[in-house]
Amino acid sequence: MIFSRKPDTLPTAADALPGRPEPIRTAETHFVNGRPLKGPYPQGLEQAQFAMGCYWGVERVFWNIPGVWVTAVGNAGGITPNPTYEEVCSGRTGHAEAVLVVFDPEQVSYEELLKAFWEGHDPTQGMRQGNDRGTQYRSAIYTYDDRQMEAALRTKAAYEQALKGRGYGPVTTEIKPVGEFFFAENYHQQYLAKNPGGYCGIGGTGVSCPIGVGVEAA
Repeated sequence: MIFSRKPDTLPTAADALPGRPEPIRTAETHFVNGRPLKGPYPQGLEQAQFAMGCYWGVERVFWNIPGVWVTAVGNAGGITPNPTYEEVCSGRTGHAEAVLVVFDPEQVSYEELLKAFWEGHDPTQGMRQGNDRGTQYRSAIYTYDDRQMEAALRTKAAYEQALKGRGYGPVTTEIKPVGEFFFAENYHQQYLAKNPGGYCGIGGTGVSCPIGVGVEAA
């Protein structure tokens, strides 16, 4: 999305941009399925948040998974309230480009979403993903409860072992409890549905994540 040199360390609260009290204006509904981005969501649905590089391509990965009810792109894991895209790109908000995934656990499990997450990018790259460099492109999972945290940590360990066997370094994915999710501007929502030939910077390692096949971390 933007290829200029970015900071490779996260800002402190003292260094972060101040942001603003009011939310950034965004779309009301999903461009592909017409469902409300901010809810209310039907009873029984669950939420997940993933960051794995440029959120344009990441969101498309998840909205195409059966059982996912709605997706939205935004900024998570940072300091600055209600940041603009330009502010996030400065590296001075602390946010990662993230995707909110609202899903029906009767149709798709959280572990299946984790498998798509791990296999959809290279989680060993630190503060970048491919040609996209900067803290906003870091790999991250933001968990909503203890069960999600346990699954995220368990699958991270399993995938790290699988990657090690193929010559990759340590997994650098940030895993922490969810904070506030700040929805991105309207034009970022479902970007690749609106612009089918648009930039998609994500790509996996080709290493299968051993989830659901009876393989656990050593």
